Amino acid sequence: MAAKIAGYIKLAIEAGKANPAPPIGPALGAKGVNIMMFCKEYNARTQDQAGMIIPVEITVFEDKSFTFVLKTPPAAVLIKKAAGISKGAAKGVGEKVGSITRDQLEEIAKTKLPDLNADKIESAMRIVAGTAHNMGVTIEGWDIEESKAGFREEKAAIWGLKPEQLTKA
Repeated sequence: MAAKIAGYIKLAIEAGKANPAPPIGPALGAKGVNIMMFCKEYNARTQDQAGMIIPVEITVFEDKSFTFVLKTPPAAVLIKKAAGISKGAAKGVGEKVGSITRDQLEEIAKTKLPDLNADKIESAMRIVAGTAHNMGVTIEGWDIEESKAGFREEKAAIWGLKPEQLTKA
């Protein structure tokens, strides 16, 4: 018989740098997880991604054992790295703080595809482009209006409509 699940823990930890200090120790300790065992396993599995923030979803069982799944780094982290900036726009969408190329956008989208609600690279690129736009990062060779038109065409095809029949948001 499989062990019963006692709970889930979601954390975002720098690759290779998990340690018992807060927030990791208290989050795991509250569920009775062996903190050092988790830290050693996490660090071993993320050592090749140094400097990146790697989200992790931990499943804790009633017998205090655990399993965990590593996710892809947040899109914002990948965008900041590609643009060579330390943070996004402080004043919102109108402020431009950096830029990335269309090729960099595609590479980030390929990295994020497993964790996104998208099944095509073009859809993933639009999602990542939206994040970049909100951060104040421009994308060289990317026309946001053209992207929106492509999205409307895809959505219209799903519903069996013409793009102009959809309300514009």
